[in-house]
Amino acid sequence: MQNQPKDIGIDVKAPAAACQDKNCPFHGSLSVRGQLIDGVVVSDKMTHTAVVERNFLKYDTKYERYVKKTSRYSAHCPPCLEVKAGDLVRMMECRPLSKTVSFVIVEKR
Repeated sequence: MQNQPKDIGIDVKAPAAACQDKNCPFHGSLSVRGQLIDGVVVSDKMTHTAVVERNFLKYDTKYERYVKKTSRYSAHCPPCLEVKAGDLVRMMECRPLSKTVSFVIVEKR
């Protein structure tokens, strides 16, 4: 049963590699819910955690123009996805795994 990745309920391709991580949405028991965010991995130096950066435009009503904004998220990185810095990824919200980690990477794009 561990070799077959489970269906997590969204339209993403399951990873080919298997892992023993209990916080992997495909091979462990972690369920995903809520937001689905695309971003770029800027750091992968933490153990099983990556920093994902998302750029977006926000409308400023005072100056009547758009302002470029950036958000950084700490996301759990399952070992079966093999994510490195500079990769485009898709992450999804999950239960809090630590003080700063409430997202898990579900797809390497």
